Amino acid sequence: MSVVVSFKVSRELKRKMDMYRDRVNWAEELRRFVEERIRELEAEDNLREVVEELRKASWSSPRGFAVSLVREDRDSG
Repeated sequence: MSVVVSFKVSRELKRKMDMYRDRVNWAEELRRFVEERIRELEAEDNLREVVEELRKASWSSPRGFAVSLVREDRDSG
């Protein structure tokens, strides 16, 4: 089910839109724009949530792990 959403534009913009109404379906153009913008905003929110979860995560390795990797690398060369 659809609902109607309306917004105001200047008289000049409306005049220009009317000039191109035979070439542009303004309702469809605006619908597509809003859908794309919503997708962008949702992606931003999802990324923000992932980043926050990563910040909260505890990243640790066993004591001496880095030292053992450095030694292994030196010994292999």
